[in-house]
Amino acid sequence: MKAKQGDTVKVIFTAKLDDGTIVDSSDECGCIDCDCEDEESGPFAFTIGEEEVIPGLEQAMIGMQPGETKTVRLVADEAYGAYDEDLVMEVPRSEFPDTIHPEVGQTLELTSEEGEEFLVTVSEVNDQIVLLDANHPLAGKDLTYDIELVEIV
Repeated sequence: MKAKQGDTVKVIFTAKLDDGTIVDSSDECGCIDCDCEDEESGPFAFTIGEEEVIPGLEQAMIGMQPGETKTVRLVADEAYGAYDEDLVMEVPRSEFPDTIHPEVGQTLELTSEEGEEFLVTVSEVNDQIVLLDANHPLAGKDLTYDIELVEIV
Protein backbone atom coordinates (compact mmCIF):
# COMPACT_ATOMS: atom_id res chain seq x y z
CA MET A 1 0.00 0.00 0.00
CA LYS A 2 1.33 3.44 -0.97
CA ALA A 3 0.49 6.68 0.80
CA LYS A 4 -1.92 8.94 -1.05
CA GLN A 5 -4.00 12.10 -0.60
CA GLY A 6 -6.39 11.70 2.34
CA ASP A 7 -4.35 9.00 4.11
CA THR A 8 -3.33 9.48 7.71
CA VAL A 9 0.33 8.57 8.03
CA LYS A 10 2.75 8.11 10.89
CA VAL A 11 6.28 9.28 10.15
CA ILE A 12 9.62 9.65 11.84
CA PHE A 13 11.55 12.68 10.60
CA THR A 14 14.48 14.97 11.17
CA ALA A 15 14.70 18.40 9.54
CA LYS A 16 18.06 20.12 9.05
CA LEU A 17 19.35 23.40 7.72
CA ASP A 18 21.99 23.39 4.99
CA ASP A 19 24.74 23.61 7.63
CA GLY A 20 23.45 20.39 9.28
CA THR A 21 21.76 22.08 12.25
CA ILE A 22 18.72 20.04 13.32
CA VAL A 23 15.70 22.36 13.57
CA ASP A 24 12.87 19.86 14.06
CA SER A 25 12.48 16.18 14.75
CA SER A 26 9.80 13.68 15.65
CA ASP A 27 12.06 12.84 18.60
CA GLU A 28 11.29 16.29 20.01
CA CYS A 29 8.11 18.19 20.80
CA GLY A 30 8.23 20.08 17.49
CA CYS A 31 8.75 23.53 18.99
CA ILE A 32 11.59 25.69 17.75
CA ASP A 33 14.05 26.58 20.53
CA CYS A 34 11.90 25.00 23.22
CA ASP A 35 12.70 23.18 26.45
CA CYS A 36 9.55 21.02 26.57
CA GLU A 37 10.08 17.81 28.48
CA ASP A 38 6.52 16.59 28.81
CA GLU A 39 5.72 16.11 25.13
CA GLU A 40 5.68 12.65 23.57
CA SER A 41 8.28 11.78 20.99
CA GLY A 42 8.18 9.15 18.30
CA PRO A 43 6.17 8.82 15.10
CA PHE A 44 4.24 11.93 14.12
CA ALA A 45 0.78 11.47 12.59
CA PHE A 46 -0.89 13.72 10.03
CA THR A 47 -3.36 13.46 7.16
CA ILE A 48 -1.98 14.11 3.68
CA GLY A 49 -3.86 17.00 2.07
CA GLU A 50 -5.18 18.52 5.30
CA GLU A 51 -2.38 21.13 5.45
CA GLU A 52 -1.32 19.99 8.92
CA VAL A 53 2.35 20.09 7.91
CA ILE A 54 4.42 22.05 5.40
CA PRO A 55 3.54 21.41 1.74
CA GLY A 56 6.83 19.80 0.74
CA LEU A 57 6.63 17.23 3.53
CA GLU A 58 3.09 16.29 2.50
CA GLN A 59 4.17 15.86 -1.13
CA ALA A 60 7.20 13.77 -0.12
CA MET A 61 4.94 11.24 1.59
CA ILE A 62 2.81 10.53 -1.49
CA GLY A 63 3.78 7.19 -3.03
CA MET A 64 5.83 6.01 -0.04
CA GLN A 65 5.21 2.59 1.51
CA PRO A 66 5.42 1.69 5.21
CA GLY A 67 9.05 1.04 6.15
CA GLU A 68 10.38 3.18 3.29
CA THR A 69 12.86 5.99 4.02
CA LYS A 70 13.97 8.93 1.92
CA THR A 71 15.76 12.23 2.13
CA VAL A 72 14.16 15.27 0.51
CA ARG A 73 15.46 18.81 0.18
CA LEU A 74 12.77 21.45 0.35
CA VAL A 75 13.36 25.01 -0.83
CA ALA A 76 11.86 27.72 1.37
CA ASP A 77 8.66 27.97 -0.71
CA GLU A 78 7.95 24.26 -0.09
CA ALA A 79 8.68 24.64 3.61
CA TYR A 80 7.84 27.74 5.67
CA GLY A 81 7.75 30.20 2.79
CA ALA A 82 9.91 33.13 1.80
CA TYR A 83 11.04 35.67 4.38
CA ASP A 84 8.64 38.63 4.17
CA GLU A 85 10.06 42.04 5.15
CA ASP A 86 6.46 43.32 5.42
CA LEU A 87 6.05 41.12 8.52
CA VAL A 88 8.72 43.08 10.40
CA MET A 89 7.23 45.88 12.49
CA GLU A 90 8.95 48.82 14.11
CA VAL A 91 7.20 49.70 17.36
CA PRO A 92 8.14 52.72 19.46
CA ARG A 93 9.65 51.57 22.76
CA SER A 94 7.25 53.96 24.53
CA GLU A 95 4.27 51.81 23.42
CA PHE A 96 5.39 48.92 25.63
CA PRO A 97 4.06 48.88 29.19
CA ASP A 98 6.67 49.31 31.92
CA THR A 99 6.04 45.70 32.95
CA ILE A 100 7.28 44.33 29.60
CA HIS A 101 11.03 44.39 28.97
CA PRO A 102 11.55 43.16 25.40
CA GLU A 103 14.78 41.29 24.71
CA VAL A 104 16.21 40.07 21.41
CA GLY A 105 14.99 36.53 20.73
CA GLN A 106 11.96 36.84 23.01
CA THR A 107 8.62 35.63 21.63
CA LEU A 108 5.54 37.77 22.26
CA GLU A 109 1.89 37.12 21.49
CA LEU A 110 0.01 39.98 19.86
CA THR A 111 -3.62 40.43 18.87
CA SER A 112 -4.55 41.96 15.51
CA GLU A 113 -7.30 44.53 15.07
CA GLU A 114 -9.50 41.62 13.89
CA GLY A 115 -8.91 39.78 17.18
CA GLU A 116 -6.56 37.14 15.75
CA GLU A 117 -3.60 36.17 17.93
CA PHE A 118 -0.14 35.73 16.39
CA LEU A 119 3.43 35.33 17.57
CA VAL A 120 6.29 37.71 16.92
CA THR A 121 9.97 37.50 17.76
CA VAL A 122 11.83 40.51 19.10
CA SER A 123 14.70 41.03 16.62
CA GLU A 124 16.13 44.35 17.81
CA VAL A 125 15.75 46.61 20.84
CA ASN A 126 17.10 50.07 21.58
CA ASP A 127 15.94 53.05 23.63
CA GLN A 128 13.70 54.28 20.79
CA ILE A 129 12.27 51.25 19.00
CA VAL A 130 11.59 47.53 19.17
CA LEU A 131 11.64 45.49 15.94
CA LEU A 132 9.08 42.68 15.94
CA ASP A 133 9.26 39.91 13.34
CA ALA A 134 6.09 37.93 12.56
CA ASN A 135 7.82 35.58 10.10
CA HIS A 136 8.10 31.92 11.09
CA PRO A 137 11.61 31.35 12.49
CA LEU A 138 12.35 29.07 9.51
CA ALA A 139 10.92 31.37 6.82
CA GLY A 140 13.36 31.82 3.95
CA LYS A 141 15.31 28.68 4.88
CA ASP A 142 15.80 25.60 2.73
CA LEU A 143 15.41 22.36 4.71
CA THR A 144 16.49 18.76 4.28
CA TYR A 145 14.16 16.13 5.73
CA ASP A 146 15.15 12.55 6.51
CA ILE A 147 11.80 10.75 6.68
CA GLU A 148 10.54 7.24 7.33
CA LEU A 149 6.95 6.23 6.71
CA VAL A 150 6.14 4.07 9.72
CA GLU A 151 2.48 3.34 9.05
CA ILE A 152 -0.56 4.26 6.99
CA VAL A 153 -3.40 4.35 9.49
